[in-house]
Formats: sequence, C-alpha cells, structure tokens
Amino acid sequence: MVKSLDKQPKMIVGVDLGGTKIATGLLDASGRMVARSQKATAGLKSSEEVIQAIVDTITEVSGEHEIAGVGLASPGAVDTRRGIIRNGVNLPGWNGISLQAELEKRLQVPAKLINDANAAAWGEYVYGAGRGAQSMVYVTLSTGIGSGLVLDGKLYLGTSSFAGELGHTVVDPNGALCGCGQRGCWETYASGTAIARQASEAAAAAAEGMTQMTALAEAEGVPLSAKHVFQAAAMNDKLAQETLEQVIHYTGLGLMNIIHSFNPDCIVIGGGVSRAGAAFFEPLRGKTGELVMEPYRGTYAIKPAELKDDVGIIGAAALFVE
Repeated sequence: MVKSLDKQPKMIVGVDLGGTKIATGLLDASGRMVARSQKATAGLKSSEEVIQAIVDTITEVSGEHEIAGVGLASPGAVDTRRGIIRNGVNLPGWNGISLQAELEKRLQVPAKLINDANAAAWGEYVYGAGRGAQSMVYVTLSTGIGSGLVLDGKLYLGTSSFAGELGHTVVDPNGALCGCGQRGCWETYASGTAIARQASEAAAAAAEGMTQMTALAEAEGVPLSAKHVFQAAAMNDKLAQETLEQVIHYTGLGLMNIIHSFNPDCIVIGGGVSRAGAAFFEPLRGKTGELVMEPYRGTYAIKPAELKDDVGIIGAAALFVE
C-alpha cells in the first residue's frame, strides 16, 4: 500500500465499473481529478472485452504520467482480499474474474479491487463529507440502498469482503417483498425505488385520482419517481407529503439501527434521494433523533455526500491512501 501520496509524485488511477459504462479518472495527491475518460459497456460481449476496455481507458487517462496504482470499484459481490469479482452485475461473463491480478499483469502497476459502495464510503471518508471522522457509515439511497463502513479509521470489509449490506437489514418482517427474496428489507421502504412505488400505490388508491405528483410525471412523459414526489410535496400535495413522512420514518429507523450498531460520529448519505436537500435532511435528522436511545443523541452527524457522480472513481483511487 502507498503510505502517503503527498510524498509520492506518481498519480493514481480510479476506475468505476458499471453495467452501462466504465468511468476512469487520473487523480493527484489531493484527490483532484486531472483527466477523465468514459467508455460504454454496451456491445461488449465477453469478460475479455470488458477488461480490455478498462485497460484502454486507464491508458488513455494516464498519458505520460507514472502511475502508483490503479483502484477499481465494481458492483456486485467483490472479494477484495483476493482481488476477485465473485458475482458481477449486468456484465457478460463477469463471475469469478481475477481482475486485480489481470490488471497488474497487463499494466505492471499495483491494483486494488473493491465493491462500489465500499469505494464510495472510503472516498467520502478520505476526500468528502466524512473527512475528520473517527467512524463513518456511508449510505447511498438510489435504486436500492448501498452502504460501506469505516470504523476507527479503517474500511471494514468483513470475513468475505461482503460487510455493509445494510439495505438488506429487515425493518418489517411482514413487509414488502424485496428483490433479495426476504420481506421488509430497509431498501424496500427507503430507496428511491421505494419512494416511487409507495407514491404510485397511494395515488392509485386516492379517491380524487390525479395528484400533483402524477401530473408532474405525466407532463414529463416518464414514470413517477422520487423526484416528482419531492417536487409535489413542496407544492403541498398531501399524498406526496404523507408518502415522504412514511419514507423518512423508515429511513430514520434504518439510521437508528446503524447508530445503535456502530456508534459512528458521522453518517454520510449519497444517491439521488440525498439531492432533495433540506426538505429531506431536516426532517430525517429530527426523526432519527426521536428514534435513537438517549445516550446516542448528539454523538453523530448526518451529512449529504460531497463527491457526487465521481465518488466511485475517487473512492477507488483513494484505496492507495492510508
């Protein structure tokens, strides 16, 4: 591991591998991105083609710079200690791939491999909203709920590098069916997808039929989303406000479990839902404060993420910062 980038003149490459694109950045010691490249994964037919596309983007952003290492964030089950993609997501043949060894062989530089939620957690801890925290939990509220744990200054991976699947902790054993097969997982109540589903169900059951949130979605010609729910709530749409009240309750319930389990001094929330701003964070902080046990009150901060869309790139590169 590179102990200190401020004493290391070489640059670091971060790669964010997704089901639709490969986003790659060249970063300096301060975490500033000095070059960026992006390549679509659509049309790639094998793991070999995906790996070659990753190498191509790394070569493109590196240019003439000497590289200290390459960090890569991947969705799915990643065995970080062995550098293996155990179970990829939306990529051809992306199972059991020894990607770390393959990149090191082709590029002749050290490589590190990590799950994308853990990369985001480490990026926010090193360069983002979690700077200065002792223990930080990162939660992304988007299509599902992803999370990562930084405990006492170290990224916590667990025995198989699978720690931090907090979206699949259960908040209602008799609740809605989750894609994982369980009922009542946190992400079935607090993700962006969950907000849209609950709002759609409420609108369908409403006696008056059309609501402000459905009207906003229809005006754009798109399905109802969390964005429309927040917009409608700001316009005093009662159903939208009731939906958000329920979502904030369950989000606070999940944060309560995190606080009671890990006692972090900082919780950083990213993902599309977090971009609703004060309309989301103010009531969430209040609800969480009501739910936690008294000794925990005042021991933590709930903050919006800072690194936005490049969090995967930055967090993967930050693996070379200790």
